[in-house]
Amino acid sequence: MIIGYSARMNDNSHDSFYGLGIAPGLLKRLDALKFVTPTPIQYKAIPIGISGDDMIGIAQTGTGKTLAFSIPMLQRISALKCQGLVICPTRELALQVDETLQKVGGPVGLKTVVIIGGTNIGPQIKKLKAKPNVIIATPGRLIDHLQQRTFSLKNIGILVLDEADRMLDMGFEPQIKKIMADLPSKRQTMLFSATMPAKISQIARKYMAKPLRVEVAPAGSTTEQVEQELFIVPKPQKMALLNQLLSEYKGTVLVFSRTKHGAKKICRVVNKIGHSAAEIHSNRSLNQRKAALEGFKSGRFRVLVATDIAARGIDVSEIELVINFDLPDNSEDYVHRIGRTGRASHSGKAISFACPEQRKDVKAIERLIKLQLPVLPLPDLPKTPTISAKSLKRGKPRSKAETLRQRREYKRRGRR
Repeated sequence: MIIGYSARMNDNSHDSFYGLGIAPGLLKRLDALKFVTPTPIQYKAIPIGISGDDMIGIAQTGTGKTLAFSIPMLQRISALKCQGLVICPTRELALQVDETLQKVGGPVGLKTVVIIGGTNIGPQIKKLKAKPNVIIATPGRLIDHLQQRTFSLKNIGILVLDEADRMLDMGFEPQIKKIMADLPSKRQTMLFSATMPAKISQIARKYMAKPLRVEVAPAGSTTEQVEQELFIVPKPQKMALLNQLLSEYKGTVLVFSRTKHGAKKICRVVNKIGHSAAEIHSNRSLNQRKAALEGFKSGRFRVLVATDIAARGIDVSEIELVINFDLPDNSEDYVHRIGRTGRASHSGKAISFACPEQRKDVKAIERLIKLQLPVLPLPDLPKTPTISAKSLKRGKPRSKAETLRQRREYKRRGRR
């Protein structure tokens, strides 16, 4: 991969990628992709990354952090002839990072491999042997490769920890420490996060060399482009309220459930009442999750029902509405959830449902975002669509003929 190199120029304009030290070949590619104006995190982080310094980038979700580390990584691995490693908390985010890297670096010969669970390890081993320029991995599957000795970290010259706070929330601290201990001591490390908990500071002190900190928004802040509202609603009326909101808003809607079982039930009910919906959570295979996300992006599904596995792994620029059907267990996840709307200069809306007994959880969110959520009066709700648990398990009701046929089939099998 050859992209050339240019020294950083002294142009302080925020309205162009020119003057940030980006190589001419990459600038030409950014122009072709119509990436014209850098976001604040890109404007501040790219020159530091290109200079080779360790860096901590703090910015809310949806602000362009992926491009902020992709450009310096592509430029430096070309100059240093080393490999880059990006570690992500979820499979979806790893695939999203790979998509961005390929958009920018593919035409100049970039070779990448995505190392994630839920897929056959064989093709991953084959691609690793081809010596890719960048490896994008989730912690668990990367550890699997290291233990099986299918891959060595000795050629890694640039490391990116993407959404580091989320990785710690998901319990990946032991894996991260093991990976960091196996990396070459001489490397550049860039850590990106939406928040700055104490454990992130500890990792920075232990594994990074005098990192420069770039912060473009206070930790826990939400974008001004997202209008936030709250309904205090009894649990039995949540589905009726969701149904009414789906009728009022005509654009794409992302619905968050606290549990995967809840997501499955919500998705089935939404489909039953006439809206096209898909679900994405840890009980779905990687191919099912990819199909759901692609269908949501293409418009095949108007509604995507997800658990927090999707809070940082969905990159869809024009989601009209985010609905927190359930409040998150962790207040920080509220920021990441609603950050799925109001992206790329578009406005968005986030509506949360809170049961009367969850007022303390609401207060915790308000303390974090430093904003009081406006509580809307609960509308007169029609009765919740009556869908029995048996109907949800079966799917479509069976005809009498189908029921008799299945009974005969069961008896026939029993005689075998």
